[in-house]
Order: sequence, then structure tokens, then C-alpha cells
Amino acid sequence: MAINFDNFFNSQSKKSKMGDFQDLEHLDGISVSTTSAKLYNNSRDDVVMFYFRKGANHASVYTQSKIVSENIKWNLLLKKKRISALIVNARNANAFTGKKGFQGLKEIADEASIQLSEKQKQDEEKPTKVKSNEILFGCTGTIGEEYPTKKIKESIPELVKKIKYTQNKYIWMKAALGIMTTDLKPKLAMEECKIGNTNIKIFGIAKGSGMIFPNMATTLGYIFTDANLTPSILQKLLKKNIETTFNAISCDGDTSTNDMVSIFSTGTARNSEIKNINDSKIKDFDIALHSVLLNLAKRIAADGEGASKFITVEVFNSKTFGDAKKIAFSIANSALVKTAIAGEDPNWGRVIMAIGKSDVDLNLNKLSIKFGSIRIIEKGQLVSTYNEEEVSEYMKNENIEISVDLSAGKKSFVAYTMDLTKKYIEINANYRT
Repeated sequence: MAINFDNFFNSQSKKSKMGDFQDLEHLDGISVSTTSAKLYNNSRDDVVMFYFRKGANHASVYTQSKIVSENIKWNLLLKKKRISALIVNARNANAFTGKKGFQGLKEIADEASIQLSEKQKQDEEKPTKVKSNEILFGCTGTIGEEYPTKKIKESIPELVKKIKYTQNKYIWMKAALGIMTTDLKPKLAMEECKIGNTNIKIFGIAKGSGMIFPNMATTLGYIFTDANLTPSILQKLLKKNIETTFNAISCDGDTSTNDMVSIFSTGTARNSEIKNINDSKIKDFDIALHSVLLNLAKRIAADGEGASKFITVEVFNSKTFGDAKKIAFSIANSALVKTAIAGEDPNWGRVIMAIGKSDVDLNLNKLSIKFGSIRIIEKGQLVSTYNEEEVSEYMKNENIEISVDLSAGKKSFVAYTMDLTKKYIEINANYRT
């Protein structure tokens, strides 16, 4: 699949929140470069490198699948608190490739170590040696195919040659496009905030369209900040904010072997030291990080394979957070609910079905359901003013909201998904061919 900027500009034309893009520009301490390793049958960018010239603190969360890709195995073995680079390739997941796939990463890391160490000598007053165990990997694409070690390794000199220490929106857009697989739109987000009195930037890119269902964090997401934060603080912030962002989306109910979300802190903003996640000086950063993660997560759900509708499922006044989450995803993952929405059919009975199969204890006399602002069920009964034509008209919208009030407590959860269309079947029936 060829990727070009038409995808980006076309997506801007849609009058929906998911069609609005933010311009990511310069962030100190990072270089972004892209190239084509000819992993596809065209010249699209398919390998992206993020280089941290002074190193970066980092934290990641990974898939909980029992079968994981070789790059995740590699990343989990790294003990370095600061890393020098992240290399991401599309087209090949490097999953179920065994020792050969893992060895391929080592060869690429060794080549990157040599090339980046030489770059240090050229550009830095006090150059340091970049070690292979300071390089993180992200892989996405087809599972079980031989990892293209030679092609990616040979692309490293070109990636290093393209290193520039000032970014612009064009470079970030190329990076977001470069990590895409079946995605139709690049996914970028940013926020600005403060830690104490210091101005901070948070940039993020992500990819994901199919094989999307939360089980730690879904798909690939990379967050970059100039904040000065320790790996421990980064890990706690990431784990805290994943649950209601990347762990709140589903496209098809399938968890990838390659899921990873990482955050990188260059420290160039030189904010005051943060020793505790509850420090009031980090509150603004915490909120901004959640906003970036949620923005990216929503974009993934909205760009689900074959999607024509973006669906928000909110369950509130639940006895427990877990109960709210179970019901939200029972609805969001229901093929019957998703196909009804694709067909713009106001079949609220399928929502009832999905709630009932969630294995959550309910008091039906307190259950209420709305589609958008339209009341469907109130206190366990169909409302007397129910008008199917009104609901049918609502179902024509691009954004569909389903809200469920359990009236059992004060906990809530919001899930984000998309409809299930004929296009989804076409994409996945022909994924490799």
C-alpha cells in the first residue's frame, strides 16, 4: 500500500474531531529521520529513527499476549536507564521469527551503534560511544514472515545521514506516515504545559488500524517530551494514564503480538526535579500527557480498518470501575452492535444483548440507555416517547455515542471503537495478497 500526503490532506477535509491535526514542530534533544528500505513494493518510507543526541530517559508498556514479537523481547532485556535511539519499521512484525529475528535486531543495533558513534564524533564537543544496548525497537506488519534484517541494516547509514537537530511539521508527518500499515491516516498529537514555572512540550505519534484491543496498551504509540523526568516517574505516569486512553479502545477485539507504548524524556527543558508522582508541580504535565494519549487513542479507533463511524460507549454510575469497563467493551466489541451501526440500524436490542452477556450483576429497574441525547431506555423500560425515525436519523451521523446509566454507584468507563463494515472484511481477507 503506497502512502502519501494525500491521506493527510484528505483526512483534514472531514468535519470531525478526528480530521483535525496539530502541527508538531521543534522539540529539543531529538532528531527524526525516515527512509525507504524497500520493505514494500514501492518507495514509501518504511523505517523511522528517533535519535536522542544526549540520550533520553524512557519508559514503556508492552502487550500482555503470550506470544510476543522479537523486538519486545529485545526491549525487555535492555537495562539502560537512558537510551540513544528508537528504530521502527513497518511491513514486518518480527513476530514468530525466533532466534533469527532476534539476531537480526542485534545486527541492526550494532550497525546503528557504529553509525551513531561516528555521528557523535562529528557533531559533539564531547562525543560518547552509542552502544547497541541503548537502542530500542518497534516493529509492525505481518506476523511470521522472515525479518528483513539486511534491508533495514543497509538503511541505517541513510537514516543517520538525514539527522537534523531541528524538526518541523513535515518531518513529524513523514515519521507518522512511515510507521503506518493498514492505517489510512497518520496520527499525531501535542500539548504544551508547565512543570513548576518551566514550559514543557509533549509530542506524540501512533499507528494502528487493525488487530486492536487493549491488553496493556494497544498498537504502537511513541510520546516525546523535553521534560526532565526520571524513568521511574515516567513509568508511573504512563501506567496511570494508559488505562483510560490506549486501554479504552478496540477495533476488532484482537490483541497484537507487538503492542508497545513508550515515552521518552530528553530533559532539555531543565525543569525542577520531580521525586514523587504526587508532586503538585507535575499535575499539569499529568493532565497534558493524558490528553495526548487519549487524542492518539481516539484517532486509532476512528481509523479502524474499514471504519465509517466513530463510536463512543460510556457506562456510568456503576458499582465498580471493572463492571463499567466490562459492559463498555461488551458493547464496543459486539459484532452485532458494530454491524447494526454500520448499517445505520437503530437496533438498540443489540445493546441490551451486549449488556446482558457482560456477566455484570444488574438492577434492570434502574437501567437507562441513550443514543446521543435521545432517551431509549429509562428505568428498565422503553421510553413512551420513543420514535424510531428520530433514532434512525441519528444513526446517519459519523460520530455515534451510546451511554448506559446503571444507577448502581459512582464509577464510570468510556470505550472507543468503530463500526464493522464490508470493507473490514475486504482488507483482512486480502491483507497479505
